Amino acid sequence: MHFALILMQTTMDPEQAKKMAMIFLAIMPIVYIVFLAIVILPFWFICKKAGFSPWLSLLNIVPFGNIVLIYVLAFANWKVAPIPQPQIGYPYPPPPPQL
Repeated sequence: MHFALILMQTTMDPEQAKKMAMIFLAIMPIVYIVFLAIVILPFWFICKKAGFSPWLSLLNIVPFGNIVLIYVLAFANWKVAPIPQPQIGYPYPPPPPQL
């Protein structure tokens, strides 16, 4: 509520403006680091599982780097061996009866 009242004032005290700027400058790097961790961590595991270097996930820091990374992951051949599918039913031909 106090913050809203400060914004509604017609003239702001320069000392209050300095305090608000210092609080903003103290909080924003922490918010930025948390945001980067939220974005980079999933891409790190996706790149690792796709067979690429996990360091490619750091492209998210560069502007438009995330778009490049998404296209690399979408159109590249992943170096992962497919999981063999289990056979459903009986194999053909059936095995001979054992005596």
